[in-house]
Amino acid sequence: MPAPESTRAPRRAREAGTRAILDGLLDGDHAQTLTFHDLLSGLGKRAFGMLLFVSALPAFIPIPVGGALSGPLVVLIAVQLLAGLRRPWLPGFIARRGPKRQALARFDRIVDPWLKRLERVVKPRMRSVLDHRLASVCTGLLLLLGVLLSLPIPFTNYVFGTIILLYALALLERDGALMLAAWVIGAVALGTTAALSGGLLAMLQPWLQRLF
Repeated sequence: MPAPESTRAPRRAREAGTRAILDGLLDGDHAQTLTFHDLLSGLGKRAFGMLLFVSALPAFIPIPVGGALSGPLVVLIAVQLLAGLRRPWLPGFIARRGPKRQALARFDRIVDPWLKRLERVVKPRMRSVLDHRLASVCTGLLLLLGVLLSLPIPFTNYVFGTIILLYALALLERDGALMLAAWVIGAVALGTTAALSGGLLAMLQPWLQRLF
């Protein structure tokens, strides 16, 4: 027999998803700058996800220094996760800056088709994976992908940027299963890059010895 209405436990309202958050941010003057302080306001535990999401933005803009802009911010987030911070910290000169709505709108047009597909399977689940202290350490270590993103390695901005977006979505949507997948993909990316770099150095070593 169902419990009386007055004794039922209230259902927890689902937090707004990533696309809903983006729609809210895009509502306004596209020439206006959205500061990092404004972007992170009211997100609580999901603030790291939003900061990662916005930090990945330059990697998807076809400019030569896109990765050089994204990488240091991602590394800063990684260090804070490794240190066990519950919310991201930004120095004032960065917190007072941020993307213009116009740039965020261009980014949204790029990722929106993928977000539409992902939102069918991404949902809040396995939250203990996200909240455990060791989980923050693991995520922080793998987010050192930001170092690789900072380097001028051809054709890698989109690859590393997409992996970082997976971490961002897992944190924003509170999806532990997606985070587990992101850990695996991040580890494979780091291992593959290390192997390719080692092979390239081995190939170049005889040439470098002759040259110097």
